Amino acid sequence: MQPHKIVSQQEWIEARKGLLAREKEFTHARERLSEERRALPWVKVEKPYLFDSVDGRTTLSDLFKGRPQLVVQHFMFGPDWNEGCKSCSFWADGFERMIPHLAARDTTLVAISRAPLAKLEAFRKRMGWTFDWVSSAPSDFNFDYAVSFTPDEVESGAKVYNFGTSGFGAEEAPGISVFYRDEAGDVFHTYSCFARGLDMMNAAYHYLDLTPLGRHEEGLPYPMDWVRLRDQYAPAQDAALCCHG
Repeated sequence: MQPHKIVSQQEWIEARKGLLAREKEFTHARERLSEERRALPWVKVEKPYLFDSVDGRTTLSDLFKGRPQLVVQHFMFGPDWNEGCKSCSFWADGFERMIPHLAARDTTLVAISRAPLAKLEAFRKRMGWTFDWVSSAPSDFNFDYAVSFTPDEVESGAKVYNFGTSGFGAEEAPGISVFYRDEAGDVFHTYSCFARGLDMMNAAYHYLDLTPLGRHEEGLPYPMDWVRLRDQYAPAQDAALCCHG
């Protein structure tokens, strides 16, 4: 942690106002970017994707639950895994209680993974989550939306992730995809994001960004090495000693 100058309250206010001007510039730039995102062209979804849900075999259109907008959280949970990805779980802990608020704005959020439904349900119960989570095992959905890859693709290092800009070192990857259903019942793919594009959807990270230590990930084997499933963290006192002692 870099040393900080200690100043009077008035000097701090002046410094903070200078940063506030930069923050406002960033906010306005983000608003313009969001407008451009909403203006992207759409792709009509022609393929009849099927999913396993607690209500039985269901379609992509069914996942909207009567609303016009659907956000899909591509949750990393491979068919032969015994538990879900710890990083995806970090995101899931954040959006778990957002579901009613999204629904109030005509938007449904659902998690989709390739693992069998029974594994998804067992893990969801363990984590105490209530959001809808379906298995894409009956279809090519995960592969078509570039969050699952064949062993050959992974081994070859082919650029198959994040719109062909990079490879991915595993057969399952994270992402978010957005769909719209019109009054005629036609479904359109409107947006997807991957990699650092997912960052803005993790509120915990952005709370950490407000603190002096920030995300505090420097020197770790990889940035999210510290993340654990919620029920696997050490007690708070031990964790504090680990981080600062």
